[in-house]
Amino acid sequence: MVPKIFQSSRQKAFKKSETSELQKGLVSQYAGERIDAVKRTIAAMTVGKDVSNLFPDVLKNLATRDVTLKKLVYLYLINYAKTHPDLCILAVNTFVKDSEEYNPTVRALAIRTMGCIRVTKIIDYLAHPLRKALKDDHPYVRKTAAVCVVKMFELDPEYCSSNGFISQLQALVTDPNPAVVTNAVRSLAEIHDCEPEKGYFNLVYTMTDRLIVALSECNEWGRITILSALSRLRTTDVKEAEFICERVIPQFQHANSGVVLAAVKVIMIHISLFSEEFRTLLYKKMAPPLLTLLSADPEIQYVALRNINLILQKQPDVFERGTRVFFCKYNDPLYIKLEKLKIITMLACEENINETLSELRTYASEVDLEFVKQTIKSLGDVALKVPSIINDCIAVFLEIFEVNISYMVQEVMVVMETILRQYPKKVQLLLPYLEKVLEELGDPRARASMAWILGEFCNSIGNSTQLLYEMVSSISQEDLQVQLALLTATVKLNLIMRNGESEALLKKIFSYATNVSSNQDLRDRAFMYQRLMTSKNLDTATSIVCSQKPTVEHDTKLPRLLLETLLSEMTTLASVYHKLPESFIGQGKFGADALQQRAVEELNVDEENNQTAIEKGANVENLLDLDFGGQGTATPTESTASPSISNNALDLFMSVESSAPSNQPPTAGHSRSATEDLLGL
Repeated sequence: MVPKIFQSSRQKAFKKSETSELQKGLVSQYAGERIDAVKRTIAAMTVGKDVSNLFPDVLKNLATRDVTLKKLVYLYLINYAKTHPDLCILAVNTFVKDSEEYNPTVRALAIRTMGCIRVTKIIDYLAHPLRKALKDDHPYVRKTAAVCVVKMFELDPEYCSSNGFISQLQALVTDPNPAVVTNAVRSLAEIHDCEPEKGYFNLVYTMTDRLIVALSECNEWGRITILSALSRLRTTDVKEAEFICERVIPQFQHANSGVVLAAVKVIMIHISLFSEEFRTLLYKKMAPPLLTLLSADPEIQYVALRNINLILQKQPDVFERGTRVFFCKYNDPLYIKLEKLKIITMLACEENINETLSELRTYASEVDLEFVKQTIKSLGDVALKVPSIINDCIAVFLEIFEVNISYMVQEVMVVMETILRQYPKKVQLLLPYLEKVLEELGDPRARASMAWILGEFCNSIGNSTQLLYEMVSSISQEDLQVQLALLTATVKLNLIMRNGESEALLKKIFSYATNVSSNQDLRDRAFMYQRLMTSKNLDTATSIVCSQKPTVEHDTKLPRLLLETLLSEMTTLASVYHKLPESFIGQGKFGADALQQRAVEELNVDEENNQTAIEKGANVENLLDLDFGGQGTATPTESTASPSISNNALDLFMSVESSAPSNQPPTAGHSRSATEDLLGL
């Protein structure tokens, strides 16, 4: 077994020998050896090794006529241009020279590499080659130059705008090559996001004809870019909107899911302008492609389901085939099943309720705990949404009570609270099971629901006082949610029953809430109820506490403005999270600035915490006054100035054994070890 210290030395030696071997290969007189050395260097760079020390040797291979070798060198330079811009700028003269090469690939590589160097002084060298590249005869060079304009804009927006680069970029939108059009549109969109008040993207709105022509000629990435640009257009002209949507409809047949969702996004943004007939036609065209996405990989299915959820909130009757297409498969991941349950609940209606209820009943017997809980919740939502099947849903819940599986019973109790608010007469069906299931309830939500039922229907439940007494007896061990529910339920019980048992129970819970509990919410509510109960007119208190409850409305829709915003953000994370972009990204370009600043702050906090832990660890090591290099014994002055952990430990021992006779504490003039303090010697 080789000791670690020798293993480390051998690894370092190996790294040095490998670097030396690569250096020899990079300066070899044979082209084959140089190419092989550059390939090995890039392979090491790809797996995360730092090969920046080979920069001068790699750079020597840039002045070559071999296009393959030049591509490899540029790949190396582009990677280190982000982290070592000062090194890359040393080769800027070679970049400028290569931008005049006859080979369009080399010209584009030179422009792209200069754009990757993130230092302001590169602009002086980049301006002239970039201006020529934007007018280059080859489309590959032009599309590369279009992206490079954005990089220049990020370095110096004023220079980029005043020297006509943005105007040249806008002119590329009319380029005959679709790849150039795509890059120009994407670059203008990014520049517009940085400075929206300048309106750099507005010119694109006047060129929708050219964009639609390019839409069918470019690859899937280009199609997504152009569709995103068309979705930015907010027109009030119905004919123009119809023209755009008609040209976008063929994109529904594309094999790429991103293109399909981008096309749906364009339709959903403009659909409110159209007549009911044309709107119905668009929804019919849109539904089959969306359902096709449900046969893709689970990750794509999840994104599609989250977007379908938004579309259904906008237009509930998009899918005429009913809920069967959204039924869960046995091999679906849990996150897919949960999303499908939400959509099944949204689509439930009188026409498909029997089929839906049968399917949900089957799901309730699954083995996945979280899936079963969500199924029970969906059954309750369906019962509220379609009143005609309330008895069937309650029958399913009573079957679960009979089976008496703990987690299922607890979830049913939570759902029954909501159902009984809407259908209070159904409480009679629960009476035989309340005492039986009380022992199974461990979830605070379920126990709070049980307390609410016992207080709300105490006149219908014969042993409500006894059951509440059992729960109040262990109130100190209950969650705050349960304590608040028990307090309200006991007050209701006393106002309705008005007998000695209920009054004794009320005094008991008031005593705990006002004298024992330290929670302010519970204390304040108890004091409020106490003053209410000591008033002269208890009928007024009854009308307040036992007032009729408002009906429960089953509404899972998002607010209208939020929904419209999320529909306009389809194909982005906002449509998956169902949150506004501002709520999960910071300021700056795509939130990178804020995220980077937050990461730096967290790193600083971690360093401070680590330093504090190290200092505390040093004190702990000195607990027994061990001598580590002469630093184990503290001077009397230091001991007096800052109490050590040993003193705290002594206090702890003395407090625990308060009955033991205490020794006289040592004076400041005598230095005593921590061991002597602990043992009281």
